Amino acid sequence: MPALTAPPVAGAVPAADAVLAQASAENFRVASRVLPPAQRDHLIALYGYARLVDDIGDEQPGDRVAQLDWVQGELDAIYGGGTPTHPLMANLGATIAACALPREPFERLIAANRQDQTVTRYADFDALLAYCDLSAAPVGELVLRVFGAATPQRIALSDRVCAGLQIVEHLQDVAEDFAAGRVYLPQADLAACGCPEADLGAATASPALRATLARVGARAAALLGAGPALVCELPWRPAIAVAGFTGGGRAALRALRTADWEVLGRRPRPSRVTVLRAVARTLVEARR
Repeated sequence: MPALTAPPVAGAVPAADAVLAQASAENFRVASRVLPPAQRDHLIALYGYARLVDDIGDEQPGDRVAQLDWVQGELDAIYGGGTPTHPLMANLGATIAACALPREPFERLIAANRQDQTVTRYADFDALLAYCDLSAAPVGELVLRVFGAATPQRIALSDRVCAGLQIVEHLQDVAEDFAAGRVYLPQADLAACGCPEADLGAATASPALRATLARVGARAAALLGAGPALVCELPWRPAIAVAGFTGGGRAALRALRTADWEVLGRRPRPSRVTVLRAVARTLVEARR
């Protein structure tokens, strides 16, 4: 049995309560109420893992690489028959066992956060999509596996939806990411719109930055357009949950457009009514 792992420094990794408390602040619901309790619990376990890894990669003080190594050790314990030390990893271990989840998607989430420690710019949209394949696509695949609905076709559709959701978040977080030294807007799109990076740190969005955001946002909308095709592939309960994720992303993108891409002075958010309409539209489109 593998030895138990421990955080690199006592208290160095986020506590379970602090991680899960962020669920209410997320753009997209973690677990739909239409799902059976067991599936909701499994989705929350996936959320806890993804949020833990992201918090370490984005926010934690100290040696983030060592802390990500610790997460890798926790996965070693789970898949090697040992016992992880962190409550969120213990919850994840139960979900992995119950749903027979493969290790590779969890490893990709760690790889995305390792990449964040060294890569701060993306040359073009294809490079950004490759990053989304590490940082977002694994979550969608794991959700499908929890639903017992993972097929190559559905995973491919999910990859597109998850990339769209991730890119919408990047559009919302331009100022926050720039302050942290990261730019997720592709360099090619900034150049095409004549937008210098300094514009990302201004008090208000310049016309060039708005044009860049609209350009990238149009691609995000096209990716989210895969949502209805995925919804129509699923049983009704998972279909409603996936429509919720897709509709949330579409509503967030609509809020950005309505705000004329002003993302520096504030973070535009959709109303609950707007989200519900977007979810309903996704369900209608899935039936066509």
